[in-house]
This record gives sequence, structure tokens and C-alpha cells, in this order.
Amino acid sequence: MTTVAGVLVYLVTSVLPGPEAEVGADVTALATTRAGATSTAPTSPAPPTQSSHAAEAPTAAASTTTTAPQPSAKATPQPASTPGTTTAPSAGRIRPATTYKGVATAYAAADGNGACLFGPSDDLMIAAMNTADYESSRACGAYVRVRAASGASITVRITNECPSPCAPGQLDLSEQAFAKLADLKVGRIPITWNLLSPQTHSTISLRYKTGSSTHWCGIQVIDHRNPVARLEVRTAKGWRSLPRTAYNHFLSADGSGCGGAIRITDIYGEQLTVEGTALLPNVAQRTRVQFAPH
Repeated sequence: MTTVAGVLVYLVTSVLPGPEAEVGADVTALATTRAGATSTAPTSPAPPTQSSHAAEAPTAAASTTTTAPQPSAKATPQPASTPGTTTAPSAGRIRPATTYKGVATAYAAADGNGACLFGPSDDLMIAAMNTADYESSRACGAYVRVRAASGASITVRITNECPSPCAPGQLDLSEQAFAKLADLKVGRIPITWNLLSPQTHSTISLRYKTGSSTHWCGIQVIDHRNPVARLEVRTAKGWRSLPRTAYNHFLSADGSGCGGAIRITDIYGEQLTVEGTALLPNVAQRTRVQFAPH
């Protein structure tokens, strides 16, 4: 599992959302993100007048999983940065309090799943981010407000990647989202957009990738209010930061920390530590914590 060939095998293995199980947490419940933050690439290409991105996720494979136990767990949110700050210590290309200019196109989002591998979504107010701003999946799960020149605006969640010819600043909206801004026949419109930290009633879930074990594991964060900047696992030598893949998983190539405590940091610098997450592949394990709004 630790070889390059092994990683490639997992790269082309898709993950369907598994059943959810709650991970206990000895903290006061925080306000939480929207449930069901899941999505992948469209199954059909966009019309000629629309973008032709279709960032394809691996072919979905059925998986049988069982409900995770509810171990004694503790999630400890660290102090967050002051809401409204214009600089975020862990932000990448997409930063708070910044307005971006670009164009919006549209694509057939099918069930809403995409390159972020969240899984099917019951809310198709979603979008694919251009490769530059997608930034190897750093944009996955981000909520952005999109405004058209007409004054119309919508909020979408980033679930997919739009490769070239999508340019920096461009958003490829689901047809359902684009239709809120303009007639689909228009195909392409100028827009501005900015990052949001929305109100939510959902908590963060953690999911181990199919095939994960004590020898290799991939970890995914789901339903987060703010973009995730870093994920660490606790090892015998302390906290270890895991590298992030373009398909939105953090990998421990040697199994170090798999099945142990997990610490998640958002782009504002807030940290949440979750303990008691079972090493159950393809099971979304619900925690009781969420990043603070900004």
C-alpha cells in the first residue's frame, strides 16, 4: 500500500458516501455546516455554448459498510481568529474578504458528485472551481457568493474542478445554479464572487477512504463550514501533517496515525481535535463539532 502504484490504485477508486455514525465529543455543540455536502463530476458534457470542463471522478463502486461504534471521544476547538479579518493564516488562493472577478459557465452536474468526491448531493446549488483556484482540492467544500452584472446572486458550494480552458476566476456552475443568474442559452456571463462562512445546522463528518487500514489510509473531511487548510494525525512522535491529494483526501502512506486522533485546521487558523474516530473505510462518522462562522 505504501508504493506509488498502490496510491495510484486508490486515486482511481471512487468513494460513495457510506452510512453515517456519530463520534462523541465532550464539548458544547457549535453551529454547524449544511448536511449532505457531497458531490462529483458530471456524467454528460455541457452543451456547446457552455463550458466543456467535466472533471471526471473515478467510476463509482458499490461498497457495503456497517455503522461505526460510538467510542468515547473528545473534540476540542481552539480559539478562532477574529471574524471579519482580511488575512487568514492558512488561506490559499481563495481568501476571506476578497472579491474575485471572472466568468460563469454551466455544466450538467448529474447527481452533484465531482472531483472533491463528496458523493451525490441533494442540493445542486454547486460549482466546479477552475484548476488554479481549486488549488489541488483546497477549494473543496468552500461556499461562495456569486453575483451577476444583473444584480442576481446565488450561493454555491465547490464540489468539482474545472480544468483548462477554465481560467483563473472562472466558476462552472451547475445548470440549476446558472439558471438563477441568467438564461442557460446565454452560456457565459461576467461575475464577481467571494468566500462565505455561512450559518449551518450540520456538524463535520470524517470518512476513511475505501481500503484504509493501519498500513495506509486516506482521510476526508465532510460538511465543513470553512475551507480546510490542514489535517493532522497524532502519532507516537506527536502531531503529523498529512499531504492532501487533488481528489480531496489526506494520505498517510505508511499508516502512521490511522485510526487515532485527528486535528483539522480551517483557513482562519481554528483547530478542532477529534478523538475516537474508528478506522472504518467508507463510513461517514459524524462528529459534534464545527468551525466557527466568520
